[in-house]
Amino acid sequence: MKRAILIVLDSLGVGELPDAKNYGDEGSHTLDNICKACGKLNIDELEKLGIGNIEGVTMPKACDSAIGAYGRSSEKSMGKDTVTGHWEIGGVILEKPLNTYPDGFSKEIIDEFLKRTNKENILGNTVASGTAIIEELGEEHVKTGYPIIYTSADSVFQIAAHEDVIPVEELYKMCEIAREMLVDKWAVGRVIARPFTGEVGSFKRTSNRRDYALDPFNKTMLEYLKESGKEVAAVGKIEDIYNKKGVTLAVHTKNNMDGVDKTLEYMDTVKEGLIFTNLVDFDMLYGHRNDAKGYGKAIEEFNDRLQEIYAKMTDEDMLILTADHGCDPTTASTDHSREYIPILVYGKNLKGNVNLGTRETFADIGKTILDFFNVENELVGKSFLNDIRK
Repeated sequence: MKRAILIVLDSLGVGELPDAKNYGDEGSHTLDNICKACGKLNIDELEKLGIGNIEGVTMPKACDSAIGAYGRSSEKSMGKDTVTGHWEIGGVILEKPLNTYPDGFSKEIIDEFLKRTNKENILGNTVASGTAIIEELGEEHVKTGYPIIYTSADSVFQIAAHEDVIPVEELYKMCEIAREMLVDKWAVGRVIARPFTGEVGSFKRTSNRRDYALDPFNKTMLEYLKESGKEVAAVGKIEDIYNKKGVTLAVHTKNNMDGVDKTLEYMDTVKEGLIFTNLVDFDMLYGHRNDAKGYGKAIEEFNDRLQEIYAKMTDEDMLILTADHGCDPTTASTDHSREYIPILVYGKNLKGNVNLGTRETFADIGKTILDFFNVENELVGKSFLNDIRK
C-alpha cells in the first residue's frame, strides 16, 4: 500500500523556456526573481530537497547532499495556462494552444450567452485583472444586476458577480451554461465563476470560485489510476481542471494553507493511490498581481509545512513538488510566463541527491507516477522512477 503525493505550486516557474520570446516572456524566472526582489527567502526545507540544485536556478542555496531528487521540465504543449500545464502533467500534449480572446468575445458568443441565461445584458467583455474589473464595474453590476464577463491572456471565460446580487448557485448555473456553449470553434479551456462580496470601494473576491474545464483530449494519468482501482484524491481546483475525469475523491480549498491541511487529511484516509493538490494562491494572489514579496512569503509558508507532510509519509510513499507554468511577479506583465517547471521528488525509500536533468515534457511526471504504481499505460513521456529507486 503506497501513495504518491503530487503538489503543484501553481506558477512557480524556474526560468524562461527557449521559445519564451514567442510569448513575450524573455527574462522571466519566477523563483530567482522573487528571491532577488525579497533579498533572501527562508526556505531551508526546499533547499534541502534540492530546489537550489536545479539547472538554471541561482538564488536559493544549492545543497551538497540534497535529500530529494531534483530537475526541471520543458513544456511540449503550445501555451502557458493552467489547463495546458496540468493536462501535460497528466499526459495530454496540446499541439496548438487553446483559443484566447484578446479583443473580448464576439457578439455571436455574447448574444448566445444572453439567450441561454435569459439575461438582458452583460458588463465588461474585455481582457482584465479580476480585482481591477470588479472595482471598475462592481457598482454598476450591483445597480443593474448584469454579470461581469472578462477574460485574460489564458483561454478563459470568467463571470464575476456579487453574491448578494447573483447568488452563488445561480452564478454556477450560468457557468455551466457557458461551459456547454464554449466548445468546438468557440472553445475555451476554462469557464470560471468569480463571486465577490463587499461594498463600493472595498469589493473582495471570495473563496467560492469554481472552474469548469473541457474534458481532456485523451486518457490521463488520473483515469489510468482510477481504472486500476487506486484512489485519486483531488485537492483544490484539480477536479475542475480535469473535469472530474479520473477523480474518486475531491475537496475544494480556501487558500494555500487550507490546501496543505486538506492534503494532510487525505494522507490520514487514503491508503493507496494519488493525492493531487493545487496550491493556487502563488498564482492568483501574487503572480497575477505582481506582488513579489507576497509570493516570497507564500513560498516560505509552504516551506514551513513540509515537515508535517514528511511526518505522515510511510516508507513506501513518494512526494513530488512541481508547477504548471510560470507567473513572474517582477516583470511588467501580469500574465503567466512560459517557463521550465521544477521537479522535486522525495521518499524515505527513494534515492536522494539525484539530478533528473531537464526533462522533455511535463508528462514525465505522470509517466513516473503510473510506473510507481505498476500501472500499464500508453501515456507519452519517460519515467524517471529507475533513476530514484534504491
